[in-house]
Amino acid sequence: MRKIQTQGVHHITIVGADRQTSIDFWEGVLGMPFVFEQPNLDNAAESHLYFDPGDGRLITVFTNEERVPGPNPTPREPGQVHHLAFALSRATFRQVVERLDERGVRHSGVKDRGFMDSIYFDDPLGLLIELASYRFEPPAGHTHADVLLEAHRIRLERGDYNIAEEHLADAIEALVRRSQRSLSDDRSPKSPYP
Repeated sequence: MRKIQTQGVHHITIVGADRQTSIDFWEGVLGMPFVFEQPNLDNAAESHLYFDPGDGRLITVFTNEERVPGPNPTPREPGQVHHLAFALSRATFRQVVERLDERGVRHSGVKDRGFMDSIYFDDPLGLLIELASYRFEPPAGHTHADVLLEAHRIRLERGDYNIAEEHLADAIEALVRRSQRSLSDDRSPKSPYP
């Protein structure tokens, strides 16, 4: 038996209401360019809108002009989608509260997740959206997942409850030590100050 190895998210498709509500939210609020549209090839009554969330992958929305937006929370039962999370730069993240408040959008306020900061709010149809910003950049040649895997290992060794910035910093140092060569025989921490 062999695995079916994935290589990233291809796209996520959401059942939307009308076309304009989708465009106004995904492009008008979240800044995702509206890049493509065609009929839903499985349902002629629907259109299929494509948005770029910032990494060239796609968020797609099935729309139908007979559906109207309603702010009822989407079910959060086993097997259901709890929320969608999108990455933001630190500069943009620092503006999120103000920009949501300008629109009168209720939100969670900034949540400290140890390795990132998050804010949550519902889209116009009740889907929970998370906007997240990492507190670190991975070293060259590594991904955020590489740093988190190493930080998790360090956290467990120390018996700490959750990943914190200290674990991230130590994880980045360990990844650099293992992946980047040095002419020094001894790479341990030192103090050149008398």
